[in-house]
Amino acid sequence: MKNRSTQVDSFAFENLPEASSWPDFILDHPSATYPEYLNASTELLEKTIALVGGNKIALIAADATLTYLQMLHLVNQIANYFQEQGVVSGNRIAIRSPNNALSVAIWLAILRVGAIAVTTIPLQRASELEKIVDIAKVQFALIDHRFMDEWNGVTNFQGETYVVGGDSDFDKQVSLQSVDFTAHNTLSTDVSILAFTSGSTGLPKATMHFHRDILAIADTFSQHIVKPTADDIFAGSPPIAFTFGLGGLVIFPLRVGATSVLLENAAPAVLLDKIIEHKVTCLFTAPTAYRAMLPLLSAKQPSTLRRCISAGEHLPLATWNAWFAATGNKLIDGIGATELLHIFISASDDEIVPGMTGKPVPGYQAKIVNEDFQDVADGEQGFLAVKGPTGCRYLNDARQEKYVKDGWNLTGDIYTKSAAGYFKYESRADDMIISSGYNIAAPEVENALLLHECVAEVAVVGAADLDRGMIVSAYVVLRPNYSPSDALCKELQDHVKNKIAPYKYPRSLQFVDTLPKTTTGKLQRFRLKS
Repeated sequence: MKNRSTQVDSFAFENLPEASSWPDFILDHPSATYPEYLNASTELLEKTIALVGGNKIALIAADATLTYLQMLHLVNQIANYFQEQGVVSGNRIAIRSPNNALSVAIWLAILRVGAIAVTTIPLQRASELEKIVDIAKVQFALIDHRFMDEWNGVTNFQGETYVVGGDSDFDKQVSLQSVDFTAHNTLSTDVSILAFTSGSTGLPKATMHFHRDILAIADTFSQHIVKPTADDIFAGSPPIAFTFGLGGLVIFPLRVGATSVLLENAAPAVLLDKIIEHKVTCLFTAPTAYRAMLPLLSAKQPSTLRRCISAGEHLPLATWNAWFAATGNKLIDGIGATELLHIFISASDDEIVPGMTGKPVPGYQAKIVNEDFQDVADGEQGFLAVKGPTGCRYLNDARQEKYVKDGWNLTGDIYTKSAAGYFKYESRADDMIISSGYNIAAPEVENALLLHECVAEVAVVGAADLDRGMIVSAYVVLRPNYSPSDALCKELQDHVKNKIAPYKYPRSLQFVDTLPKTTTGKLQRFRLKS
């Protein structure tokens, strides 16, 4: 477990949680068993080139189209430049960039020198970046030239900043470096990335992932659920600064020698155009984006899609059915967590049961427990507990003890499990509404409302009530050509009563122009709670 490290800078190693507080790791699954020494960048570059050749296109992006050999050369040049600038293994290096080829090359070069990648997104503000800098003790920062304004407002960064892209000196200096570099001989258990939770409800947490973890998510979820081949073309909307995007748009395609289309602007209409232009076969995005693309499909059909993966938020059954009806593609639902790096429950092909998240991904185990950590009966709601080849390790954070119990990762989700072994999402633990003794899951009410033709978006929360303890409160964004009215409010309430148990209908319903969301587009229900 926590025994040694090859990294010269021992900060990450010294700040791993105590081994006794780690989850139990499943390290003997045939798909995810690794040698003692392993550098993820060589696995994603040299090993892949041996499979598909150097001339295969690796990345298509706004700033460059790169073959696998061109990518390897660029990564080696950046790695040489890092060493010239004094970077040593174990240093923390921040990246602030949109999804493009240079940001992927920088990320791989960080792993290649044995340093630790700390990714951020362009929408984060200086105050958010300051928390990341403080927690990770960032020493180097590579910032896209278009996103320097907020970075300049970070008051606690004492390291070296390098402006990248455009006509920056970084790009010129990198171009002068050798294309040969020997990757640092990292242990498979050396920390490779610090992935931050969104911090939308408090201080962000840095999750620590090893080099073996980078490969494990490709060799479990991607291999067994996405089932990619070298002929696939990947695209999607999530930032690669977040683990859903990092896996789906970088790690998964590079692991098998496929091609990834990286979009700096992945708004639904743009995303749909790029899917058609590049003949994308594997799509990664959130339910919100699938819903937004639906009205556009009558004029534009993404006929090459064969894998559509949905994660990041609950996938309503109404969205699944509408996408299938419009495209013939079965959305692959999945639940993941930054703490476990990627998706650990899912299903594909004939294994998909609409409305169900799926079964544990090969290599993972899952169960449903009550507040006393006792297994609950099939069909009974409880807390989701998971273990597998990846798991929670917070950097110097007391919240480790809350997330891990008895060797299991507690994700904070309320689930049920069917007798057939399928897991069904009910709610986040803090989204459950208890009204007059009834447990009501907010997403279930939201799904019912989304089935009405006038509803574009909706958020449901619990509101305090003297008579019932709590009542269901809905915030509805209407589609164009619909106007708020008392009559429409009553119609929506009756609609819910007709779709699900009547006691679950929203006794309070308000029409709003927008809903509060995180910078990654996730709904922030807590901001609506009274």
